Amino acid sequence: MDFIYIASIIVALSFVSIAGFQVLLSLGFPLGEFAMGGQHKILPKKLRIVSVINALILLFMAFVFLHHTDVLNWSFFISTNIAVWVITIFLGMNTVANLISPSKKERFVMTPLSGVTFILCLFIVLS
Repeated sequence: MDFIYIASIIVALSFVSIAGFQVLLSLGFPLGEFAMGGQHKILPKKLRIVSVINALILLFMAFVFLHHTDVLNWSFFISTNIAVWVITIFLGMNTVANLISPSKKERFVMTPLSGVTFILCLFIVLS
């Protein structure tokens, strides 16, 4: 097993974990201070819908990285080369957004998580 393969699994686990967190947010768990600027302890209904969409996108992102590194070997309808770059750039921007968030909890928990995931994604796309 090479480092790219392991990095891809770690990236996917990170995305799946954050997707689970988004599901908890969408169900009304009081974790809103860790997401979306931390303005709400419990997300309002509109932001809960956003959390469901975020969870689905995160699961898709996990699938893309697993497929790109051949951890999963299924046919795919778009080039994973483009998709992994788009996801990596988005994740880099997300890390910066977490870093400047007004929420202390989001800065101290989500920034390192997205930052480490971003670095692993960058390593994968550059390999």
